[in-house]
Amino acid sequence: MAMLGLMLVAALCLGSASAASLGAVLTEGGMVSGDNYAVSGLFRYMDVFKGIPFAAPPGRFEKPKPHPGWDGILKAKDFSNRCLQLNLLQTDTRGNEDCLYLNVWVPQGRKEVSYNLPVMIWIYGGGFIVGGSMGGNILNNYLYDGEEIANRGNVIVVTLNYRVGAMGFLSTGDDGLPGNYGLWDQHAGIAWVHRNIRAFGGDPDNITVFGESAGAVSVNLQLISPKNKGLIRRGISQSGVALCSWAINRNPRELAELIATKVRCPTDDKMTACLKMTDPVTLTLAGSLNMDGSADAPIVNNLVLSPVIDGDFLPDEPANLFVNAAEMDYIIGANDMDGHLFAGIDVPSLNQPIQHTPLEDLKTLLAALTKEKGPQAAELAFGEYSHTWGKKPTKEEIKRAVVEAETDYIFLVPTQAALYQHNSVATTGRTYSYLFSQASRNPTFPSWMGADHADDLQFVFGKPFNSPLGYWPKHRDVSGYMIAYWTNFAKTGNPNEGESKVPVTWPAFNKETHKYVDIDHRMGRNSVKQKMRMRFVYYWTNIYASLPTISE
Repeated sequence: MAMLGLMLVAALCLGSASAASLGAVLTEGGMVSGDNYAVSGLFRYMDVFKGIPFAAPPGRFEKPKPHPGWDGILKAKDFSNRCLQLNLLQTDTRGNEDCLYLNVWVPQGRKEVSYNLPVMIWIYGGGFIVGGSMGGNILNNYLYDGEEIANRGNVIVVTLNYRVGAMGFLSTGDDGLPGNYGLWDQHAGIAWVHRNIRAFGGDPDNITVFGESAGAVSVNLQLISPKNKGLIRRGISQSGVALCSWAINRNPRELAELIATKVRCPTDDKMTACLKMTDPVTLTLAGSLNMDGSADAPIVNNLVLSPVIDGDFLPDEPANLFVNAAEMDYIIGANDMDGHLFAGIDVPSLNQPIQHTPLEDLKTLLAALTKEKGPQAAELAFGEYSHTWGKKPTKEEIKRAVVEAETDYIFLVPTQAALYQHNSVATTGRTYSYLFSQASRNPTFPSWMGADHADDLQFVFGKPFNSPLGYWPKHRDVSGYMIAYWTNFAKTGNPNEGESKVPVTWPAFNKETHKYVDIDHRMGRNSVKQKMRMRFVYYWTNIYASLPTISE
């Protein structure tokens, strides 16, 4: 037995000595070198490059430009700065204007370096005001570390930075400050990957972009923008699409004038010149958003530093641009209680286990969400969300209705509309729908709580595997399922076909059956369902939409 152990150690040492590695890689800007190390699995290794510039330091309120390049070998071993942004308390800033960098994870076997692998590019969320390519960090364990996806799915993972907040999305609604600089950054990163990824062993003609929340909206916008023709093969949007109420700011001038006033710039024809000369930290702080929601002023309505229809990157309303994604495969989904994060701010009693949520809070919230259609819409909405109640609703029924209303309005209903839109115009592109319902791990939440906003991220990035002490076996199950579906889809355009085994066949979405998979740790044949929350989708997309809009 001792001899067997020695032989195994010797084999591992020999494997390590002959591990496949890219070494220094030639990119369009110059040579880059990263790290190579062993990962889980027999004779499995990972080449990792952190902080590769994909564009020059951006000019203020300008589109990104090509990087001039460098001499020698660039050591790409550390994450770059985040783009300049507010801290989480909105009291100060962090990050840097010089921030257009990306990171690459390349899985390797023992002997030959990988070749022609599918590529997955991650676009982070954060309401278009915060975020970074590496994500949050606990004890050097970064949320958006691509190792588990790359290793378990045998794909190349890329994460990239883009400008956020005022520096990424401030717009005057005209040619002065057209906006969408963050979207142009994402596009520049995608284009860089398309031009350079072959040198890392990737297939430039098999690129999947995936993202969550504002990153999911960004994925949708990248798919439908005519600027990405020929660059992207597929997309995955997790909890966000271009049809969300918060995805597009249709009155950017109002916000620009508000920020201009904060930084003491005029709001006349000299405003643009003044804003361009203003200190970027001052501008970023002036772009802070009101995060104090209430039932009569839901926080979702404050997310206004967002993309605009600029006549360039987005030449038309998003609903009219889906035809540009007709040949792209697309997975779109939401978490079953995505709205809880927002509802807990708007209605604080929601997360107080002993405290009742007044029925009036639900009515006030629905009135605020349907404000543009008037009192009739609010009454109809209340009828929908209370239709299963008896004469005296329970505490839980009222609280769940608050969460469901915000989930439907902010995420789930626009997601269903986007699924239908893509499927309706698709030619060769396939459409897939999912609902993520793995219960939240937050012990302070009520027992009826499902998957909150962003709860899916830890599973997509394999945290139950690289932080096993913090999770149960069931969490590794659901993480394995998601990585398998996501990476199979990146390889073939079909989440069921690829190198990874899946728990149940995921049928494509179509406008007759509206089939989807319900993703949790118990997946089996009962996980294939259809017509997700159809009653509520019908209310918002048909009944509510058909009501006349009232004047302010």
